[in-house]
Amino acid sequence: MMTGKFEDSEVERYARQIIMPEIGGAGQQKLKGAHVGIIGAGGLGSPVAQYLAAAGVGTISLIDDDLVSLSNLHRQLLHGTGDVGRAKVESAAERLTALNPHVHVNAQAVRLDATNIDALLGPVTLVVDGSDNSATRYLTADWCAERKIPLITGSLYRFEGNVTVIAPWLGADRKPGNSASYRDVFPRAGDDTILPDCATAGVLGPAAGVIGTLQAVEAIKMMTGAGSPLIGRLLLYDALSGAFHTMKTTKRP
Repeated sequence: MMTGKFEDSEVERYARQIIMPEIGGAGQQKLKGAHVGIIGAGGLGSPVAQYLAAAGVGTISLIDDDLVSLSNLHRQLLHGTGDVGRAKVESAAERLTALNPHVHVNAQAVRLDATNIDALLGPVTLVVDGSDNSATRYLTADWCAERKIPLITGSLYRFEGNVTVIAPWLGADRKPGNSASYRDVFPRAGDDTILPDCATAGVLGPAAGVIGTLQAVEAIKMMTGAGSPLIGRLLLYDALSGAFHTMKTTKRP
């Protein structure tokens, strides 16, 4: 956790955030002291990591075992053509450090699983999930719920996406409550280990940017206390119709 006074360059860098009363100096200090775990450095993780680094989150742990491929580049904007074949977390860490040298990026080129989740996510104060498979999503959600660590989860399919904040121990007002868990919102049925593959279904690049950016917004709201986060609500986006819809989520019997 990073604490202490801001350097003059940090005050200037974050001035447009600090000037907003919903964030202010206190909120900016919370961002600096936060440690966010981001699962995936791909279509969703790219905008999440960029905006959280730019916003001044003190420490970012970026977890992804994949390599950059040419087909990634239309939507995974943390990486460039020269990064093809490199570990995604390596090229991402370079880009994020160049974007904001005040942020510490902890690059982990491994696949998150039950054997390493405690070590990888143990120090974090908030998790953003941009993974591409159900096994990782359920594992992460269960782990976060058990430890009362807020989870910002998002998913994308072709032209559509969704975002929600999972914190079952809280109500919509962020006070102690009983909101929906990940399994309440997305009941697991059968063998659904792999989500639809971009290689076969396709995906619109800017739609990934929309969903990832919304995840970053929700993460900042949770860390600073600003606004009303998507606890107990699922935000749906349809790029083809240009429509957003929000639906309430509830505990299942």
